[in-house]
Amino acid sequence: MTSPSDALPTGTRPVSMVTRLFYLLVSVAALVPAAFVIITPFDLQTQAIFAVFTAAIFLLVNRFKSRTATLVIVSLSAIVSTRYLWWRTTETLGFIDPFDMMFGYGLYAAEVYAWIVLMIGYFQVLWPLERQPAPLPADVKEWPTVDVYIPTYNESLDVVKPTVLAAMAMDYPADKFKVYILDDGRRPEFKRFAEAAGCGYLIRPSNEHAKAGNINHALTVTKGKLIAIFDCDHIPTRAFLQMTVGWFLRDRKLGMLQTPHHFYSPDPFERNLGTFGRVPNEGQLFYGLIQPGNDFWNATFFCGSCAVLSRDALDEVGGIAVETVTEDAHTSLRMHRKGWNTAYLRWPLASGLATERLSIHIGQRMRWARGMIQIFRTDNPLLGRGLSFGQRICYLNAMMYFLFPVPRFVFLTAPVAYLLTSQNIIVASALMVMAYAGPHMFHTLCTQSRLDGKYRYSFWGEIYDNVLLFHIMGPTLLALINPKAGSFNVTSKGGVLEKELYDTPIMRPLMILAVVLLGAIGVGIYRLLFTELFPGDAPVLWMNLFWCFYSAFTVFAALAVGRERRQVRAQPRVRIRQPVALYFDGRRSLLGRTEDLSLGGGLLRMDDLADDVTVNEEVYVNFEQIEGDSGVPARVVAVKGREVRLEFMPQSLDDERTIVSAVFGRADAWLNWDDRPPDTVGKSLVDLSGAIRGLAGMAFRNMRRPREGVQQPLAAPSRPA
Repeated sequence: MTSPSDALPTGTRPVSMVTRLFYLLVSVAALVPAAFVIITPFDLQTQAIFAVFTAAIFLLVNRFKSRTATLVIVSLSAIVSTRYLWWRTTETLGFIDPFDMMFGYGLYAAEVYAWIVLMIGYFQVLWPLERQPAPLPADVKEWPTVDVYIPTYNESLDVVKPTVLAAMAMDYPADKFKVYILDDGRRPEFKRFAEAAGCGYLIRPSNEHAKAGNINHALTVTKGKLIAIFDCDHIPTRAFLQMTVGWFLRDRKLGMLQTPHHFYSPDPFERNLGTFGRVPNEGQLFYGLIQPGNDFWNATFFCGSCAVLSRDALDEVGGIAVETVTEDAHTSLRMHRKGWNTAYLRWPLASGLATERLSIHIGQRMRWARGMIQIFRTDNPLLGRGLSFGQRICYLNAMMYFLFPVPRFVFLTAPVAYLLTSQNIIVASALMVMAYAGPHMFHTLCTQSRLDGKYRYSFWGEIYDNVLLFHIMGPTLLALINPKAGSFNVTSKGGVLEKELYDTPIMRPLMILAVVLLGAIGVGIYRLLFTELFPGDAPVLWMNLFWCFYSAFTVFAALAVGRERRQVRAQPRVRIRQPVALYFDGRRSLLGRTEDLSLGGGLLRMDDLADDVTVNEEVYVNFEQIEGDSGVPARVVAVKGREVRLEFMPQSLDDERTIVSAVFGRADAWLNWDDRPPDTVGKSLVDLSGAIRGLAGMAFRNMRRPREGVQQPLAAPSRPA
């Protein structure tokens, strides 16, 4: 058997308990002097000196890239931010007016929430575990059996078929694994496809408990030692099982191993803002940094797809959890309570379709938010037995994140209270606020840029949160009150959008907020220029104007996401460089390499000029990296110099297998998923400013032309890829 592991490193870099204990003792020893620094009151001049001193320490230590330097920077940020919160608690809450008290305590509560999330976030990602694939035994007979589940409900066969074909082509002994389509849609065409492809096909009497129930039913029918689960659009590479299964032999108490959810198509943020491939997407922070951080604490979450689970562990916890709509994270929580380990391998070994439309994307996040709050209410990680301290903190942070809407709304609108009504929401002078808040904001931004910069650029987190703000607020509050409310919804995948449009219904709450912020800015400028101010009012007014300008900037950048750009290709292209040969009428051939491929066709760059190639000419494409006969019929659709664009014309299921293997099956297909330049504050500001300019340009164009028709349906007819 050919092993795909040659391109991937093996082994691991464990963190010993001695090392963990050493850093724990150092941290405890530092608590006393840190506490002294935090609670000691300073006057304005001394606090300003403290701010400059701590900034200088950061700039000096940040030049070093070691783990120790990171620990120093995180500790410094934690001290500065905690000092700010102590000052806010002890010196800025002396309200007299009831309205001042209402707005002031609202802002303070939001800051307490932000501080808690910041501190436990630092704890969570302080030491990401760099786990590597564990090699399998040389004797194939020792490899465990694997059942591969591909649940589906209402997705089209065009979406599901590539996943099934790629799963069946995984490099693992044929008698050791079996692929099953779990069809809750009970569609005859899926059954016929399964029979033709040679994979299993399972249905059940009812659709109770949605995806979780579908998987639990399959567990009663199949017998594999391990269970690999893929969402029906997540296409695995041929290396998936060989790179993941070895850990279950190394750790007999391993209940689940998760790999990243990588997407080969742009999500709505990437497509609408034009940042695909340049800016890390919304989920990359979680899969690039948070999950490796969880892995250090043995707290990796199951994410529902691209994972392998132990049947023994599933049997002990009663199968996939069905009590909440985030059945995946709830299942791993139950495994941890029972003493099972989990692991995370930060190698993207499968790739899927991102949500195409912003409304669908938000609907998916609403389900995640509701489900995590349901777990918080019904199986709170802070309570009950079986979890370590680190596991409790990691789960708590995941659940607390989805409580962000109310604090974020407070942060966005807090300056409006002063600009419109002169409500004093912080009982301190503007200079003291800047002296204490400035270092807190500086160290938070810079420390997070150091920790997260490869996976989340500066300011982008605020854009993501602003878009979700009003849509997640309701489900999370409802789940806090009634955790049983809500139902599972399937995320639609696959579709096109023929015309550019603006998603006004989704963006209407943010549009109203933008108008309020602009109005507050206008009033503030008027007060600054045309009214008589009391002594000390001008600095406060300037501070709140700057705050409001920043809030408006992030809101308008979020509004730019609502500009739904055209998407006319049903099959997204993937940049792939691999040797290829074109065979024509049997008397000639051309050699070259692929530039990009999709399931529908591709762009090839030939070694020689393709002057004698004609449009509509029928050819055979041979992918030289695929063993055996890899010839696929195709039709030439365009020729320019050495470039030839083809449309695949598969004549059999074997042809489709070859195309899927060429596009998605390579073991190293997605290893450059996080290959981006490091974060810089200036570049992020430029990118977001460009998004706002694009939104303004769209608004200007729409003002100059009459309103046209209605927005196109997601499943409009598409042209060939």
